[in-house]
Amino acid sequence: MTLTDTFKARAIATLWRMLSWRTPASLWRFSGRIEPLYSLIAARERRVTRINLRQAYPGLARADNKQLMHDSLHHSVATIMELGFAWMGDPARVRDSIHQVYGRELLDEARAEGRGVVVLAPHFGNWEILNFWLSSHFPFTAMYEPPKITPLDPITRQGRERMGAELVPTNSRGVAALLKALKRSEAIGILPDQVPSWGSGVFADFFGRPAYTATLLPKLVARTNARVVTGVAKRLPDGAGFDIHFLAADERVYARDETTSATGVNACVEAVIALDPAQYQWEYKRYRRTLGEDENLPGWRENRLYSSKHR
Repeated sequence: MTLTDTFKARAIATLWRMLSWRTPASLWRFSGRIEPLYSLIAARERRVTRINLRQAYPGLARADNKQLMHDSLHHSVATIMELGFAWMGDPARVRDSIHQVYGRELLDEARAEGRGVVVLAPHFGNWEILNFWLSSHFPFTAMYEPPKITPLDPITRQGRERMGAELVPTNSRGVAALLKALKRSEAIGILPDQVPSWGSGVFADFFGRPAYTATLLPKLVARTNARVVTGVAKRLPDGAGFDIHFLAADERVYARDETTSATGVNACVEAVIALDPAQYQWEYKRYRRTLGEDENLPGWRENRLYSSKHR
């Protein structure tokens, strides 16, 4: 822990506390004023978003791609601005910001049958609001990786755990805790669109291109008979609040074959993105691992999506 990290953590925490009193609508307007500056200085995020959108929507006109890029960055800024609200805001105010919950019966039915529920929660809308709702209504466990700014860890952890969520580490001990929660017919959360380390995933289609995808899900399902759903907190127009959506998973997620299951996971993410493509966090390098890279096969460097030739 450095003095610089301590200062950064205090400044960020102070900002979150200040913003926790604002409404989602005012935070949305504030984010709209910040987005042009963010887009100007965040060259990497702007470039990766543009490339990912080209891959996902190759027929999109250049002007439409640019507009969707700015809309997506606006939503990303809004998510950051809303962290204080989600983690530190009065729980009643956060609860009131959630207008509708669609598909809740998918969770209720599974638990009535004595089955655990795996909630695939992509980086869409505001996933911290989703965590707030889930941990308010069900015993809920999720993996947690501490932030890079170490002094922020207790603040982040407290914010995510305040409604009863249990956070477990991203290691074998954490996986064991997820299995135990599912066997108790509880709900767990998994981020399905993060790139895992080598050996923890397989390549599976995502918007027409192989993406290295985690294989944790089929291992959990095979050992627990859990139901899988996709869950998101979708931001309403003009930041008027959120709707929670739970969607039945693509049937391929239940396959024992890891590649088939991973393809189903990516299909689940695509289905959620279709709700509103602008609300997905496109600036993440979802395709940063390339076929043949781990084996150092000829041609893998030329096939990288984020190389200079794809600018």
